[in-house]
Amino acid sequence: MPADADNFYTSSEVRAQAVRFGNQYQMEVAGNLYAPKALDPDARHAALVVGHPMGAVKEQSANLYAIKMAERGFVTLSIDLPCWGESAGPRNRVSPDMYAEAFSAAVDFLGTQPAIDRERIGAIGICGSGSFVISAAKIDPRMKAIATVSMYDMGAANRHALNGSLALEQRKAIIAEAAQQRYSEFGGGPLKYTSGTVHELTARSSPIEREFYEFYRKPRGEFTPAGATPGTTTHPTLTSNVKFMNFYPFNDIETISPRPLLFITGDRAHSREFSEDAYRRAAEPKELVWVRGAGHVDLYDRVNLIPWDRLTAFFQKNLGAAA
Repeated sequence: MPADADNFYTSSEVRAQAVRFGNQYQMEVAGNLYAPKALDPDARHAALVVGHPMGAVKEQSANLYAIKMAERGFVTLSIDLPCWGESAGPRNRVSPDMYAEAFSAAVDFLGTQPAIDRERIGAIGICGSGSFVISAAKIDPRMKAIATVSMYDMGAANRHALNGSLALEQRKAIIAEAAQQRYSEFGGGPLKYTSGTVHELTARSSPIEREFYEFYRKPRGEFTPAGATPGTTTHPTLTSNVKFMNFYPFNDIETISPRPLLFITGDRAHSREFSEDAYRRAAEPKELVWVRGAGHVDLYDRVNLIPWDRLTAFFQKNLGAAA
């Protein structure tokens, strides 16, 4: 484990509160609300929503970002996406629209809190949540500034795989398998899971498999929420995962302008293509920040690599100075 990896970071400077709130579909979203202990109770403050990596839960990376940004003066809210962690919904199901809705529901919650200035709410999406927050922001102008970290376009990643390595016939085979699996599950058969993080490494394991394994299957980042099992964490169901084939978060990304976008990625990240693509398509104002020497998972929890000052400056500039 890298010496500066600190996924389960806690802070004596920050007050934490578990919260629950509903989305538009009357489903409960679970989150952790963080605020600086020195927060002025008589003022209204800037706030941030933070979304976790795809297949993860708020205890993996999102809480860390929320706590660190709360130390910098923001009120922050890390959330479990629907069907994951403590949020409602059948376990491990994929629903890109529902994931995007969770960000808007979090804005509903924050914008109705007496300590929050609803005109100063921003959002951070990590890994897959980077694409979900962009999807949300396109139709929710209440998010005034949006940052992504180690972003995955979950639509492109499933349609084409990294570097376009998935052929059309392979994609069709995945879709066909999932469609047939629906018959089995409709008839009461067991769920079938897909993708996610491997549970053991072999001599044939790829560098990317090893990278995720070192986080999700080791004490560095392993977390099994109540009601889940170590065997199913990170794994979406096969029949729901094909929903990503119809997910195009970067279409119309330019309509987010003039609200600012910040894309942060490691210069060694296997996922860098997605941040590059989003940056190319987005309209101004936009920033693309390269973190030298960082891979994809490094920016989940390596506190000495994550560019906290750049994140803080971005949100202070676009939401107003934090307390």
